[in-house]
Amino acid sequence: MSPNDPVRMGKSALEERILDDLMADSPSMKKVLRVAMKIAPTTSTVLIGGESGTGKEFFARIIHRNSQCCEGRFAAVNCGAIPDTLFESELFGYKKGAFTGADRDKPGIVEEAHNGTLFLDEVGELSLPAQVKLLRFLQERAFRSVGDTVQRMVDVRVIAATNKDLRKQMEQGAFREDLFFRLNVFYLHLPPLRERKETIPNLVSLFVHRFNQLFDKNVSKFSKAAEHLIDSYDYPGNIRELENIIEHAVVMAEGEEITEKDLPEFMFRNRLLITGPERQDNPNTSDHKVATLADIEREHIKFVLGLTDNNYTEAAKKLGISRSTLWRKIKEYNLEGT
Repeated sequence: MSPNDPVRMGKSALEERILDDLMADSPSMKKVLRVAMKIAPTTSTVLIGGESGTGKEFFARIIHRNSQCCEGRFAAVNCGAIPDTLFESELFGYKKGAFTGADRDKPGIVEEAHNGTLFLDEVGELSLPAQVKLLRFLQERAFRSVGDTVQRMVDVRVIAATNKDLRKQMEQGAFREDLFFRLNVFYLHLPPLRERKETIPNLVSLFVHRFNQLFDKNVSKFSKAAEHLIDSYDYPGNIRELENIIEHAVVMAEGEEITEKDLPEFMFRNRLLITGPERQDNPNTSDHKVATLADIEREHIKFVLGLTDNNYTEAAKKLGISRSTLWRKIKEYNLEGT
């Protein structure tokens, strides 16, 4: 039996190997993974930063699964989605009769996370009054439900995440300094997907496999044009957007291959999908060929017409121009019937 056989590997080691493969050869992501795996067995509080969709909750769950409290619950709360008036009751629960409509005792998220991990997503969205209540809990690891007179203790690992610059918010008086330092025992920064594109192929494989199973599909390859679009797109929505794109493509694919027609339309807008003639070794030679803007525009329009099977309305939409402008360009470049 191989020493790398999953049967002989511990759960943590196997997961770390899978995650290492998923991070591909991205130095920044491998560094984040190394730190995450090192701090996971501790009880230290962790703050994860990065743009929306970079995988902050994904890494929080990695830390939880490799921690001492992995058998407990991973209780996640979106701090930006809780109205200020409900923050205390959502986090700490309430007793029957505490307010109108409280017809029974209800435990809060903190109590549900006992012996597990409490994940505070978008913690930078909390109001100052809510920050005070959270700070008190973090200091004492104790809480009192709304309407209760008894204070209770819980044992939870706290991981927080934010897409905001909390230091800048502190300077502006929008985030408490004492709360920041309570949360920022360890800090992990997840770079945006556009800065770690080497991880895209592995992520695409993961998502294709997932959606093949979910939708009973058999996608196994991409056309060259589809690969080019996926590689060159900047992903402002990061991994979450990439996942949505692959879901769209798998659903739309008619066979085993995903083509550019299966990708979402927004990926085509205002993008040049072709390249000009290759440069010569010496760009200063007199015979160096440079494509004119008209040449590039003609070829791009021709490409999109082919992409849409000469559907002028659809082609105009993808090009971001009116149908009359497209028709004028077709006449100008003699593209009728191509």
